[in-house]
Amino acid sequence: MATAVRVCVCGDEGTGKSSLIASLVKNVFVANKIQSVLPVVTIPPYPDMPDNVTTTIVDTSARPQDRTTLRKEIRKCNVILLVYSDHYSYERVALFWMPYFRSLGVNVPVVLCANKSDLTSDGTTSQVFEEEMLPVMQEFREIDSCIRTSAKEQRNVVEVFYLAMKAVTHPIAPLYDHKENRLKPACIDALRRVFWLSDKDQDGFLSDQEMHDFQAKSFDKPLLPEELDSIKMTVNKALPGASSGKGLDLRGFLYLNRFYAEKGRHETIWEIVRKHHYTDSLSLEDSFLHPRFEVPDYASAELSPAGYRFFMDLFLTFDKDNDGGLNDQELAALFEPTPGLPSLWSETCFPSSTVRNETGYITLQGWLAQWSMTTFLQPKTTLEYLAHLGFEATNARDLTTPALKVTKPRKRRRRPGRVERNVVLCYVVGSGMAGKSSLLDAFLNRPFDSLYHPTIKPRRAVNSVELHGGKQCYLILEELGEQEPAVLENQAKLDACDLICYAYDSSDPASFSHIVELRKRYPQLDELPAIYTALKADRDKTTQRSELQPDAYTSAINMNAPLHVSVTWNSISELFVALAEAATNPSTGFPKSDEPPPDHTSLYLALGAATCASLAAFMIWRRSTNSA
Repeated sequence: MATAVRVCVCGDEGTGKSSLIASLVKNVFVANKIQSVLPVVTIPPYPDMPDNVTTTIVDTSARPQDRTTLRKEIRKCNVILLVYSDHYSYERVALFWMPYFRSLGVNVPVVLCANKSDLTSDGTTSQVFEEEMLPVMQEFREIDSCIRTSAKEQRNVVEVFYLAMKAVTHPIAPLYDHKENRLKPACIDALRRVFWLSDKDQDGFLSDQEMHDFQAKSFDKPLLPEELDSIKMTVNKALPGASSGKGLDLRGFLYLNRFYAEKGRHETIWEIVRKHHYTDSLSLEDSFLHPRFEVPDYASAELSPAGYRFFMDLFLTFDKDNDGGLNDQELAALFEPTPGLPSLWSETCFPSSTVRNETGYITLQGWLAQWSMTTFLQPKTTLEYLAHLGFEATNARDLTTPALKVTKPRKRRRRPGRVERNVVLCYVVGSGMAGKSSLLDAFLNRPFDSLYHPTIKPRRAVNSVELHGGKQCYLILEELGEQEPAVLENQAKLDACDLICYAYDSSDPASFSHIVELRKRYPQLDELPAIYTALKADRDKTTQRSELQPDAYTSAINMNAPLHVSVTWNSISELFVALAEAATNPSTGFPKSDEPPPDHTSLYLALGAATCASLAAFMIWRRSTNSA
């Protein structure tokens, strides 16, 4: 919103332009002849107005010899106040002035002022509007509003300049279509989202309490009982049933705002949408959608307790049938005020990337896991959706960033100790048909599918895992598919990874050699903690066509022997715990040191002997001193 408004006062000679300005400044009509063009006047913010806006008023001349100055001032202004006072000057509005403004290419609102109304007593104000002003407003859409004034009688002098200021700070054009007599689509979309955010229980109605909360947020003042009753009466008069015992529905809410626009109270709509972070173009502020949030190297982003609580409350609010899952309709209702599902979710084939119930709908556990993965991989996406979905921080200045936190950077993975993070990423690598996809399915409690489906694009699965001691973390398993070489060559991708799971088919003799070749081709993998896993252990074990068998191979590099598991066994969960433990305690995923602990026995003996010798020498010296 503009903090300084420049008003250019235009119109034919003798319409009273200078008298209007003088009456505003002096607060009294100046009867004597004043100079033809007044100097520029600057008006400080109106003390009783909510907008802290400075207004600069520029008087102009319509004489042909002053046309160059007039053209310059029009191009510099934010709004034009076009004054007429009789039938001739009124006709000139449509015949000369409005076409002239258009010929200059300016795109500013115009306030039409019928001055010297004390001289035209015939006809009521409504008749003048219908007969004079409405036709010209319909012909020229840039005319924002119309008003009748009289500098002599001090009628609407302050109001006309306030209208000019308001045409800039609270323009009607983005909100309302006079030709169609309806709110514009962008305005309707913004108000729909405001209604959605205000309807806390999502029952489709704004209850009395929700109306009070909406009033406090939008206007920073309480809603008086008589004002609420007046709103209900106004809405019900136009739309019977739009305001009931349950509250105000969306139809009534939109009608109420259309009513404000039609009555010239469109600043009310602007107050509402701006308090909900909309710009003058009725798009959400970029700083609101994308606040500054940096994740240092070797650190990661996670949801804070406030973030988890917000997404949990959101899930419970939209699970209308209380079946523990969000069906398609509930999910669509939840994402209504957003651009739709995040692109990352589409890329990971949501909801197949997380936990679902028997009917295929995402559960609360899966919902929180999905957002944990999103925050880990793309924290700015989570922040954007927190803004769309209405997260509110305790401190309004913080916007959405308190819903996230940054973990402590982990630079030295080989050092013993647990890393301070609750979301970890594990790459599952291995040969084709090794069972990696079935492993991800088992991680999400999916039934085993014997039909082979080759993985082309990377696939992710996320779920919570309970660690030893009862602590929970979110584990992201990622199968790289055909992008495996590209990912393993990318150092940034490896830095983001917490663990490598080398998986092979214990029943396929050619499976383990793929892991051996990977480690030879990408020596940088040795910088990551790792776990070796023998899948399909329910089948007959076979000898691997490799220089060393898996147990001997891992022993040679001082790693733990491969864990033998099968997705058909209930004990498969132990593998996921082992992966999560290794990711949160990375030193356990590196080769064990084969050097024996240093023998300090001789050092201790030498120190002891030296100490005894020193003590004996001191005692001998003490005796010799005493005897002397």
